[in-house]
Amino acid sequence: MGEAWTFEGGAGEALDRLVEMALREDVGEGDWTTLWTVDVGKMGRGDVVAKEPLVVAGSEAARRVFRRVCPELEVTVRAGDGAWVEAGEVVLSVRGPLRGILTGERTALNFLARLSGVATLTRRFVEAVEGTGVKILDTRKTTPGWRLLEKAAVRAGGGWNHRMGLYDMVLVKDNHRTVAGGVGEAVRRVREQNHLGLAVEVEVDTLEELEEALDLGVERVLLDNMSVPLLAEAVRRVKALGRDRPLLEASGNVSLETVRAVAETGVDFISVGGLTHSARAVDLSLVVVESG
Repeated sequence: MGEAWTFEGGAGEALDRLVEMALREDVGEGDWTTLWTVDVGKMGRGDVVAKEPLVVAGSEAARRVFRRVCPELEVTVRAGDGAWVEAGEVVLSVRGPLRGILTGERTALNFLARLSGVATLTRRFVEAVEGTGVKILDTRKTTPGWRLLEKAAVRAGGGWNHRMGLYDMVLVKDNHRTVAGGVGEAVRRVREQNHLGLAVEVEVDTLEELEEALDLGVERVLLDNMSVPLLAEAVRRVKALGRDRPLLEASGNVSLETVRAVAETGVDFISVGGLTHSARAVDLSLVVVESG
């Protein structure tokens, strides 16, 4: 399973900015419906309920939404990130002024539904390759501004994060090879300037490009859009190198129907862009169960 994620320090500050932006977008000058229909001081409790089986993610974002709307609200997480819940189970409860609960409802649910969808889809991929030793990775195909949240949701689902951005790993892709004048020249330039000591990965499309990458001694090779038989042959060649071999990542058009076959070729990682760019938002609702 992926490592747990906590929103502290810079990550927490980034989440607070996103919550503030989302609330400003939704509430604007005021939630007039709530202000005109709910008395000041009226207290109550609302439960966020799963309407389908899902893996929870985004509970911290939801908590911060309610607290930002009304600091008097008490938020209790009933099922934390990574928890599997069935339809009808309570994910979190909010108690306090009903005006705050109703104003924060949609924004909190938007975070929970989107991120729990990412976590739930990730869990399905992880379960599909169970027993193979393969790690399911995300990619940079994330919603702008939501990357930290979506990558945290991947972890909640049992997946692993690839690189967070362009700054924490070198990945020489096809366009870099073309502009630099070939994979060898691209890697040579990286090695001359890599004062940060970043790991270097090279994307290859053919066995010939794989052999060239192996001669360069890179830490990881991305096998892009290869058929299962071609992947198996690539794995055979690389594993023949022994302990000093690079790690192998398969990528490109991987689905729940094909991921097991890809995993059984013996690659180390499978990256799936769809975890973040195509996950369906799950169905949750907030129900006011107490008012007074």
